[in-house]
Amino acid sequence: MPGSSANSALFRRKPIDQIEEQESSGLQRVLGLWQLTAIGVGGIIGAGIFALAGSVAHGTAGPAVLISFLIAGVASAAAALSYAEFAGLIPKAGSAYTYGYAVLGEPVGWFIGWDLLLEYTAIVAVVAIGISGYIEYLLEQLHVHLPTAILGAPGTGSGHKVDLFAALLCLLIAFLLNMGMKAAAKFETAVVAIKVVVVLIVIAVGVFYIKSGNYHPYFPFGFGGAVTGASTVFFAVFGYDAMSTAAEESVDAKRHLPKAIMYSLGISMVLYVLVCLVLTGMQHYTDINPKSGLSTAFKSVGLSGLGSLIAVGAIVGITTVLFTFMLGVTRIWFSMSRDGLLPQWFAKTHPTRHVPTRITWIAGAVSALIAGFMPIGSAAELTNIGILLAFVVVCAAVIVLRYRQPNLPRTFRTPLMPIVPLVGIAFSIWLITYLQPITWIRFAVWFVIGMIIYFGYSRRHSVLARNDAPGTPETTTVS
Repeated sequence: MPGSSANSALFRRKPIDQIEEQESSGLQRVLGLWQLTAIGVGGIIGAGIFALAGSVAHGTAGPAVLISFLIAGVASAAAALSYAEFAGLIPKAGSAYTYGYAVLGEPVGWFIGWDLLLEYTAIVAVVAIGISGYIEYLLEQLHVHLPTAILGAPGTGSGHKVDLFAALLCLLIAFLLNMGMKAAAKFETAVVAIKVVVVLIVIAVGVFYIKSGNYHPYFPFGFGGAVTGASTVFFAVFGYDAMSTAAEESVDAKRHLPKAIMYSLGISMVLYVLVCLVLTGMQHYTDINPKSGLSTAFKSVGLSGLGSLIAVGAIVGITTVLFTFMLGVTRIWFSMSRDGLLPQWFAKTHPTRHVPTRITWIAGAVSALIAGFMPIGSAAELTNIGILLAFVVVCAAVIVLRYRQPNLPRTFRTPLMPIVPLVGIAFSIWLITYLQPITWIRFAVWFVIGMIIYFGYSRRHSVLARNDAPGTPETTTVS
């Protein structure tokens, strides 16, 4: 290939047929369609139902929070359809990192992977902090009082030194993932089932307490409020992206992954819509508690016992989000290490449990440190931009590959090409413009660190770089 080696590195892509032939390096194929779907639902349904719906209804959209979820769902579906095409075409660990590497080149793949390592780890920490608050609330109801020092990160309250519950939750999820994917998936599927049952109880009981007058005015903050609400709840309607990182642990990834992506988003959106109808119908939006909307709504109609059950369901349900995103960060890290962009020492898997134990414990420890010692607001600011950039990359890559190699065997094809992925790109860029300056600053710092690692180590040590070295066959083409 003409040009200097530096220029070659900037344009080299991992050929899709080479990705197909790549060994799994010890991962075990144990996940069926419904286990994959459960992992996706586990990543999507959590804080959105138990916290965000009430918060957005109360202060941003009113009863039109339902419209907020529908707008976010349509935008997320545009990206999900693009993910589904890639999941059937390139059924390998790494998700957006692997898709970007194969279509847009090594530097793009690297920076998306590098970015998602931070984003997913931060999501685990943020969710753990949120669950910790529920645990503290329930202990107070049982009149159990713990030392103030272990109930919050420094700066979150008088005497707070560490959020012990949040840190321990991160380590617990790392332990579960290290038990092996088969056992961990059984746990995840069972917990997701419990979560869905709790949500269905909320819907089935709450529908009898709906008062149509609570839906008026439907747009108290104008239609713009509903759109603004969509930018907030958008982060509650993805999760399938992290689930797709488990491609190499699926028994039939080409057929099952596209279906699991669409099933998980579809199931979650139906539940979101029904819960929004119940929540805003049971209480006027001005009376909804922004922190525990569902529990207080049922308490307001004399069903405080069910409110406590919902609180328990929230703890159980949101735990599945931890599982899905820690699975995501470990599989992206595994894939990057196997490709040589990070030291291949990390890609070693356990000889009998067939999971990347080194990566999993490191991810668990880092997320535990963030959860234990960083306020939830600061941790949350780390979680936004990477997901949106990943959506942009995947949606752009599916367009490029469709026109570059239209005859590749695809088990799922994104409809209305290129309109659907362009909608995903436009919506993601629009949401990026809403991010706070501090988010951009932290992203810039992480980006610079990534540049140093890529140009100082990864560019020369990647598997493609070694294959392109003098005396070895060329492995990639540029078109």
